[in-house]
Amino acid sequence: MSRRSAKGPHGKLGQLSATAICGNDITSSCLYVSALTILAAGKWAPVSLLMVAAVLFLFRSIYAEVVGAIPLNGGAYNALLNTTSKYRASVAACLTILSYMATAVISASTAIYYLQLLWPHDLPPDPIASGVTPNDGAGPVAIGATIGILACFMVLTILGIAESAIVAIGIFITHMICLCLLILIGLAYIVGHGTSTLMANFYATPQEGLIHALFLGFAAGMLGVSGFESSANFVEEQKPGVFPKTLRNMWIAVTVFNPAMALLALAILPIGDVESHGKALLAHMGLEVGGTWLSYLISIDAALVLSGAVLTSYVGVNGLVHRMTLDRCLPQFLLKTNRRGTTHRIIVGFFLLNVSILLITRGEIKALAGVYTLSFLSVMVLFALGNILLKVKRARLPHPSRAAWPTVLIGIGAVILGLIGNYAAEPTYGWIFLQYFGPAILIIMIMLGRITILQSCLFMVRRITVALHRTMGGLADRLREKIDEINAQQIVFFTRGDNVANLNNAVLYVQRNEHTNRIKVVTIVNNPKEVPDKLKQDIEFLDEAYPSIDIEFVILEGTFTPRRIEELSKKWQIPTNLMFIGSPGKGFRYDLAELRGVRLII
Repeated sequence: MSRRSAKGPHGKLGQLSATAICGNDITSSCLYVSALTILAAGKWAPVSLLMVAAVLFLFRSIYAEVVGAIPLNGGAYNALLNTTSKYRASVAACLTILSYMATAVISASTAIYYLQLLWPHDLPPDPIASGVTPNDGAGPVAIGATIGILACFMVLTILGIAESAIVAIGIFITHMICLCLLILIGLAYIVGHGTSTLMANFYATPQEGLIHALFLGFAAGMLGVSGFESSANFVEEQKPGVFPKTLRNMWIAVTVFNPAMALLALAILPIGDVESHGKALLAHMGLEVGGTWLSYLISIDAALVLSGAVLTSYVGVNGLVHRMTLDRCLPQFLLKTNRRGTTHRIIVGFFLLNVSILLITRGEIKALAGVYTLSFLSVMVLFALGNILLKVKRARLPHPSRAAWPTVLIGIGAVILGLIGNYAAEPTYGWIFLQYFGPAILIIMIMLGRITILQSCLFMVRRITVALHRTMGGLADRLREKIDEINAQQIVFFTRGDNVANLNNAVLYVQRNEHTNRIKVVTIVNNPKEVPDKLKQDIEFLDEAYPSIDIEFVILEGTFTPRRIEELSKKWQIPTNLMFIGSPGKGFRYDLAELRGVRLII
């Protein structure tokens, strides 16, 4: 994220730029999801993909309500952070990061495979027709080329989101043109050769098991919505009103192209050919209907748009991890920025994680398909749960748009069915997923529980110190200083004169979720005489009730405005994301995004 994009609407992403960044990921799905769905559902593949589009339509309103009410980076993490505990929000963040890692490595490797199509003699001898990955193994050259793609987009992201958007737009427009060209030439081919292949596929496919076929096709087709969550992870870099348009544009692309490509494939190729050429189905379709030139064009386009999906992963992870680091879920050194204002340590760290996974698997990245599938579908479920919590626990918060309860519940149920279907198709995915998810969540748990861990270490050190006299005294002092340093961070809670129950809830939230023993309760009034004596008494009572927490009461003259928040943040050296308020009512003059990251805790 550049410095300019962080300051205001000027320099932020417009509709085309934002759509291109997240759209390259979701629109690249037609390169593999058509074959997967045909193999799972046969002739019913287009219907299954339309069912997926219907579910995505439901999630448009689910995402729009949450991000409209809380327009901050982080996606599902941010939704849960403002409605439940930091630990639960971090689970969603881990799933999102795993999804981005799998997307980046798989997309880069698949892009290399499509480039190999231009030199057929370099292809692996026994290609895999199923799964989202192109091959079970890769040689040193392919692995090196994959690392090269990951490195190129690392550098591009470090240069800034504006520069990244220019590349993303070029890739996105090229991809749309190539898909439309393939459809038009395919239709001309069908007009000239008739619908005999379509009819043969229709009648050759067994008629029984319609529900079973639709279910398996739907589960496979849900792979085609990966990337839909990306826009919510960099919403702060978008101009006002752009986010819901990105959701609409991605939905239109999935609704049009995915079923159309499946139907076109059934009309051009026998299902047996779909299975044989599933890993590069669109390129083979181009060869059948247009010749070598069209096949090469689709292969080049596929390599480009899959590379664009790598860019989506970098941008999404950068926004999410930056937000988590501000909330002290991750080490603060990640916030370091370079001369261009980008958090290069986050980007380089993500690149190293991707390379390590690629090398550990020795190019056999089919295992990452389990992580890829289960993680992003789980993120969609958690985001919908965040929508429910927002409705229940933050009902007073202004919602620019609302998703009806049936919409949310049906959406959750549909995605859970997709999870079940994918697990049933590949039970090993569950174990592979846990192998990656376990260490990721362990790191987050260590960060969130570091005070307890440090205190436990302090206790052990003190015991050892007693036994060994003063040998370990110096280490104990350093641990104590570290705990005091973390707890020294002051938290601000703005109150308008809340009753003692709300003030107590605020203190309890800080005690349970934040590493601090200092709370500054602030009320801003036009005249200090307006402050009721009962408020002062309540705060004095809470200060005595919580002896381990230092509660300071501050009365300021003036009005509660975003500018005042920024002034107080600079004056007190307290980040705005460590300033809290209760849920504002409908008459509140400011949008939550205008409050410089102030969080809701009541």
